[in-house]
Amino acid sequence: MKELALRKCTPCVVGTTPLKGESLKPFADQLYEGWAIINEHQLEKTYKFKNFKEALAFTNIIGRIAEEEKHHPNIFLSWGEVTLQIWTHKIDGLSESDFILAAKIETEHISHEG
Repeated sequence: MKELALRKCTPCVVGTTPLKGESLKPFADQLYEGWAIINEHQLEKTYKFKNFKEALAFTNIIGRIAEEEKHHPNIFLSWGEVTLQIWTHKIDGLSESDFILAAKIETEHISHEG
C-alpha cells in the first residue's frame, strides 16, 4: 500500500470501464486490513475512535486529503466512528484512484495512531 500512497489520483473520463473481477486483484492485494470491496463497486472501511472529537479530527484529515487529490469519498461520522465509502462516481464503480485514495487515508491514519 505504501507504493499506492505515493501516487496521485487521476481523473477518470465518462466511458472509462470500472475495474471488475481479476482486474481488482492487484489493487485488492494492497489494501490494509479492514478495507472491503463491496459488490465490485466500492471500497468501504470503518475506523473506531475513543470519542467524537477524535473521529471528527480524522474526518477533517480525510477532507484535506480528498481536496488535495480532488477525489472525494462518502464520509459517515458518528460518535467514535468514521465509515468511508470510496468509488469513482463518474464511472459508477472502482478505479485505480479509489485504491490510491484509500492508501493515502490509511497511511495518514497509521501515522497519527502510532
